[in-house]
Amino acid sequence: MTALSSSAALNADLHCHSTVSDGTLAPEALAARAKAGGVQLWALTDHDEIAGQERARQAALAQGMDYLTGTEISVTFAGRVVHIVGLGFDHTDRQLTDGLRQTRGGREARAKEMSASLAQAGIHGAYEGALKYVGNPELISRTHFARFLVEAGHCSDVPEVFRRYLTEGKPGFVPHKWAALRDAVRWITEAGGVAVIAHPGRYPFTAMEEYALITEFIHHGGRGIEVVTGSHTAADATRYTDTALEFDLLASRGSDFHSPEESHTDLGSLPPLAGSLTPVWSALSERIHRA
Repeated sequence: MTALSSSAALNADLHCHSTVSDGTLAPEALAARAKAGGVQLWALTDHDEIAGQERARQAALAQGMDYLTGTEISVTFAGRVVHIVGLGFDHTDRQLTDGLRQTRGGREARAKEMSASLAQAGIHGAYEGALKYVGNPELISRTHFARFLVEAGHCSDVPEVFRRYLTEGKPGFVPHKWAALRDAVRWITEAGGVAVIAHPGRYPFTAMEEYALITEFIHHGGRGIEVVTGSHTAADATRYTDTALEFDLLASRGSDFHSPEESHTDLGSLPPLAGSLTPVWSALSERIHRA
């Protein structure tokens, strides 16, 4: 491991999405954008899917970046959806690929229910409209519906769609049965990777619920937490720096980039991790694909 690869100042972007899930750029275009943003270590973390990993790895190495395999798994905890990022795993692992396939199952039926609910609110053809934005039909999601609703003029932007239509209690919201926290962490760790709690500042948990999430995550073998990410404020980064130190968790960093038009944080543009933290990549040196 080089001094650069262990440094908290490394420009690592370990959270973003391609057309394989709900991003708008192909893995190759994302790799080029990451390189242009100064990224040195990159991971593609599509939702509940690893089909883009080999393309992303090859593109990263061609751009001169180091690469870690990645995914972002949706789990249910305390009645809410929480995301767990996996990094540095064997992307051919059978248990992981089977688990992700099961997690993706049922999205089509859910999408049709969402469309029917929106039709009752006077918005017709939402399922067909959302499909126009889907690169992988197994992963049709609320984001694809949101893009259609903006295009059709029902809302001015994606955040407005979620405020008015696609969150709990609003027209178009249909819950999905996600993976269990213990299973997601097990799939990642038994495939040789490190599990990371994604953007913890986004979840509307009480202090007690957040403590329960972190301690249960650790109990199941989770080892990391995102400290610097596109949806965290500077105050959030300070808070989760303290959390990482308190619970002896590895610290991760990622933009959560989805689209040039939608994402307010670009690849490679985040501030560095605090020097007091242990970066997640320091525990994954042997899993990094070197340029």
